Amino acid sequence: MLESLVEQQYDQLARIYDRRWNTYVENTLNFLKQWAEIPADAIVLDLACGTGEFERLLLQDHPQQQMIGIDISTEMLAIAQRKFQDYASVTFQQGSATAIPSKDEYFDVVVCASAFHYFEYPLEALLEIKRVLKPNGKVVILDWCKDFFVCRVCDWVLKRIDPAHQQCYTQRELHQFLSAAHLTIQAATTVRFGLVWGLMVATATKD
Repeated sequence: MLESLVEQQYDQLARIYDRRWNTYVENTLNFLKQWAEIPADAIVLDLACGTGEFERLLLQDHPQQQMIGIDISTEMLAIAQRKFQDYASVTFQQGSATAIPSKDEYFDVVVCASAFHYFEYPLEALLEIKRVLKPNGKVVILDWCKDFFVCRVCDWVLKRIDPAHQQCYTQRELHQFLSAAHLTIQAATTVRFGLVWGLMVATATKD
């Protein structure tokens, strides 16, 4: 039920998403790119890829990077596919965080940016990410952090006005989810972008 609400919301936003969220997306995804340190030969899954802006950033440095973007919104994916129709190494598919359309142990790196707070079943999503990761593969989660006061306020408001919003988490809660999925945290921090956006990031590998 929640996934269908997210799909409907982002299908409606797709045409204006890049323009409306340009500054936020540019700041957060550039940070994620630097943090993740993804090798040029890695096979990458971008979970909840939206319109493919993270793909654009990686391809600037590594035009042959092999990437698959998965999102619940067909309209967001349609925009992403148009952006990268000339890149044979990049593909996009509709899919759920709890039912990733991939065989086991396929990806070297899984990234998920600004989407974890939408997941109805966050532990199941992390277990599914673990399933598709290669041995010694890594997952990088970047999301809103409830340790920041403004984020707590936003979370409280969104729970009351946005039926697609699930909930934000503290850094400790995210780490507990990762540990419960038997993913080992290698590095983690919090970061603020401007006055509003307080985020957390964690890199974890399989046990």
